[in-house]
Amino acid sequence: MSQKDKHIQSAVQRALGNEGLSRRDFLRLSGGGALLAGAASSGLLYPGAARAVPTNARIVIVGAGAAGLSCATRLSRELDGAQITLIDRREEHYYQPGFTLVGTGVWGVAKTTDKNSRYIPSGVSWIQDMVAEYDPDNNRVITDDGRTVEYDYLMVATGLQINYTDIEGMSTDLIGQRGVGCVYDRPDHAQRTWGVIDHFVDNGGVGLFTRPPGAIKCAGAPLKVTMLTESRMKERGTRDRAEMHYLPPGAGLFSQPDADDFLSKHFPERGIEIHWDHPLRAIDPDAKTATFATPLGDETLDYDFIHVVPPMSAPDSLRESELAAQEAPFQGWLEVDRHTLQHNRYPNVFGAGDINGVPIGKTAASVKSQVPVAVENMIQAIQGRENSARYDGYTSCPLITELGKAILVEFDYDLNMKPSFPFISPYEEHWVPWVMKDRLLLAAYRAMLRGRI
Repeated sequence: MSQKDKHIQSAVQRALGNEGLSRRDFLRLSGGGALLAGAASSGLLYPGAARAVPTNARIVIVGAGAAGLSCATRLSRELDGAQITLIDRREEHYYQPGFTLVGTGVWGVAKTTDKNSRYIPSGVSWIQDMVAEYDPDNNRVITDDGRTVEYDYLMVATGLQINYTDIEGMSTDLIGQRGVGCVYDRPDHAQRTWGVIDHFVDNGGVGLFTRPPGAIKCAGAPLKVTMLTESRMKERGTRDRAEMHYLPPGAGLFSQPDADDFLSKHFPERGIEIHWDHPLRAIDPDAKTATFATPLGDETLDYDFIHVVPPMSAPDSLRESELAAQEAPFQGWLEVDRHTLQHNRYPNVFGAGDINGVPIGKTAASVKSQVPVAVENMIQAIQGRENSARYDGYTSCPLITELGKAILVEFDYDLNMKPSFPFISPYEEHWVPWVMKDRLLLAAYRAMLRGRI
């Protein structure tokens, strides 16, 4: 066992001991059905109906991420005779929920990388290209290489776009260099980030942890990176060597009020200073300074380490198309009904995953809850029936607070907590969400891609 694993195991054992429970108790609970029941109620388990609807519909799925592959699996299983085409250039498949663990030294990078070909069902055509243009008035998309692909029904599952250049001076080449980290987008970004976090944990200095305005993929990730970095410093006995600052773009840390209240108190208790209304505008990697656009004007701060989280948006091809919402608050995102996930103006178009213009839900847990709804409603549209499946906004975030502990935050569109597990509180740090994140959710994710849960 590596020294890293020993440290993590020790942290988990301390957490278990504080709860008066052993690892055997946890395995007994999960094996006895408590975890399984919770997973089912939270949307982790959603077995599809045993049927195959006959159709010769041409279905195009754009995007081979978590949402796209899950949709492809379910549609190919639940339809008989459909011509299903998946469009995505990328051959590798990334387990993005694991990037925060890679970026803070908990996981190795190989654990987050897979192949899309392993999850594409037989009978589904795969065009290895990207969509450059959507033409919904003519029921077709056009790829980068100029190929026109016509459809009867379209599922948009592209994920979102990371806009590094929206921050002046920022480039992906900087990640892992000159104290700059960013766990988003790619496994190698997370791996390079661990290199600079590891150096910061040993040597200390000033650490800046940012979060951009607007919707982002996994809004908990910037918070987790901050808290895990601080936990690493306590683990090594170097906490007194560092100043840590968290700089959100507004006056809150998390959209769910109970979690926001917890974090707003928890960060100062751990010596993490919060600078409200500080969106990052520019970075100077040579001078190691970062400039923030505050309500009182630009403020420039020195840093030894900075975690940069760039602004995010829908991909340009979608954002500039007729499928994009034209008005706030979801301007530029796919315009769907938040409950049925059907496009508001083009009824043969549906959306799943991060691309959807809905109030919350850019997480893998949201994908798991959205995909069955989007697929079911598309099948009903093919049959000429009205949509009956509804998505209530469920999303989930195992909000890691330190090595061995986390809070499982689950909520819906109304921001009401929707706890799945009867034996843990969603308002307190606990070892179970940590074990879920570290040991269980990757297997559940892969099963989701294969349509098994």
